[in-house]
Amino acid sequence: MNRVLLADDDVELADMLVEYLSQEGFEVDTVYDGKSALDKAINDHYELIILDVMMPELNGFDVLRQLRTHSQVPVLMLTARGEDVDSIVGLEIGADDYLAKPCNPRVLVAHMRAILRRSEPATATPSMTDTLTIGDLEIQRGARRVLVENQAVTMTSTEYRVLEVLLEEAGRVVSKQDLSERALGRELSPYDRSLDMHVSNLRKKLGPLTNGEERIQTIRGVGYQYTYLSAGQ
Repeated sequence: MNRVLLADDDVELADMLVEYLSQEGFEVDTVYDGKSALDKAINDHYELIILDVMMPELNGFDVLRQLRTHSQVPVLMLTARGEDVDSIVGLEIGADDYLAKPCNPRVLVAHMRAILRRSEPATATPSMTDTLTIGDLEIQRGARRVLVENQAVTMTSTEYRVLEVLLEEAGRVVSKQDLSERALGRELSPYDRSLDMHVSNLRKKLGPLTNGEERIQTIRGVGYQYTYLSAGQ
């Protein structure tokens, strides 16, 4: 049973979600302010944290910023409907996904399960090696570890999965639809910026190639491509 922390100051909504999530097989702890959310997230073990943006004591953004200095536990943020800036800020500072409130509990569960699947180590296949190396970048699949020039790079489970898919197709263009389905576990929906923000975060964390070019190129109107330097460059 997956342990989940739900942080939301809307007590009635939280109680409703706890009842629904419990029926879906989740073990849920609830807190109603940001300070309590941060304390439990750091000092207890959860597979997933659902974090509302607007809370007393500390807002969801402040909780996430501080949490990311301690842990890469997956975080799903709940944002006010129509506040696109909230979702963008949340993804920029390390959220794995977001949903606008009020949300359909069935949709919430679908997003939760997709995040949890991304957090699990990949199932080995005969064609999959434990280590994938492209130029100066290496991912160790068993440990879900990323190295650039032998230096570890910290990233969320979602960022890791997006990068893994791009590296598996290095040198080829991966459509946004394909990347969303393989990395996020869902079809790409209109106006969804989450994939773009995860790629943006990866660019910042990985840095450019030695020649100054972006590692992950945007192929306008199509998708993304991980590029690398050929021998001698």
